Amino acid sequence: MDERRAPASEAGALLRYAGVWIRFAALLLDFLLLSAVFFPVTRLVKGVWLMQPGDHRWVSGWFVTDPLCVVFLAAIFLYFSLLEGLAGATFGKCMLGLRVVRPGEGRPGLVRGLIRNLARLVDALPMLNILGVYLIATSPERARFGDRVAQTRVVCARRPDR
Repeated sequence: MDERRAPASEAGALLRYAGVWIRFAALLLDFLLLSAVFFPVTRLVKGVWLMQPGDHRWVSGWFVTDPLCVVFLAAIFLYFSLLEGLAGATFGKCMLGLRVVRPGEGRPGLVRGLIRNLARLVDALPMLNILGVYLIATSPERARFGDRVAQTRVVCARRPDR
């Protein structure tokens, strides 16, 4: 078991930095929730549950230009930025007892939430979030690039004895 520890929370309980697998599970829960919204909306707007290339209104090479897809991308960005920045956790993180914190100071705040999630573009390099996964797995504080730039960390908020 990894014993990397985070600063104490406001309640004084010792917290542990969250590793790759639990963060992946939280992300999966978040995308299941978002899919539960996006698939029915896609059905209503486009008449299909899952869009194929021909269902897109505008196709321009590698860029997503379909208005519905642009709205979904903005919604995903805002979902993560607002919830992590203002509440300290998305639905998936909350379900698994994870919190995004500013070490020693509690919730990150809106600006750090926005920065943290904009930096996902770098963490995704070269593909499939390989850089982010590598940085989480190898850093003492389990911090991806976005965490480092925004000065945030993801911690296990549940006590180990629970």
